[in-house]
Amino acid sequence: VQLQASGGGLVQTGESLKLSCAVSGITGEDYAIGWFRRPPGDEREGISSIMNIDSTTYYSGSVNGRFTISRDNGKKMVYLQMNALKPEDTAVYYCAASIMRIAQGTEEYYSYWGQGTQVTVSS
Repeated sequence: VQLQASGGGLVQTGESLKLSCAVSGITGEDYAIGWFRRPPGDEREGISSIMNIDSTTYYSGSVNGRFTISRDNGKKMVYLQMNALKPEDTAVYYCAASIMRIAQGTEEYYSYWGQGTQVTVSS
């Protein structure tokens, strides 16, 4: 299983950015793709996930209402639309895959990880 995150960059407060995660090598339909982030000097945080089989989504309180996760099964892509960005959203963002339905934002449930993409929000 391979995941590749892309789409990071430098934006100003209030602007938007869309991250992409390309997924390959995963078999079956019952899995979750999650987005995590690691702010500078802080722990990695699970912020969103989507179930492939029924599109059930999860959002952490810190991004709920501003970020939207979506998927395109045909292209094996998962996206994270980030709106109203704040300086505290600055982090390295990762996508990961889990075969556990309860995965949501729990890092330990994810077995496969992509490399990160840097998002920097200037004030």
